[in-house]
Amino acid sequence: MDNKTVEQIAHLARLGIDEKDIPEYVTNLTNILALVDEMNTVDTDDVIPMAHPTDAVQRLREDEVTATNQRERFQAIAPQVEDGLYLVPQVIE
Repeated sequence: MDNKTVEQIAHLARLGIDEKDIPEYVTNLTNILALVDEMNTVDTDDVIPMAHPTDAVQRLREDEVTATNQRERFQAIAPQVEDGLYLVPQVIE
């Protein structure tokens, strides 16, 4: 990684980078890419993909209705209702 490459990446990403900060970006990006290369050398053929590192099971509650139906009460105070539906101004032409 060199200064020119960092400048090209910044241009493509539409990022403004100060000239004095470019050497630090070069160092950081070089270190990141080295780490990715190191991680790519790890043998993962026998590793089973998993969604979570522990075998935790999410406790779910029963699907029960807990709220009462207040449709008529809400529609009684609505500006316009027809056949149980709320009437609203048209927003799409």
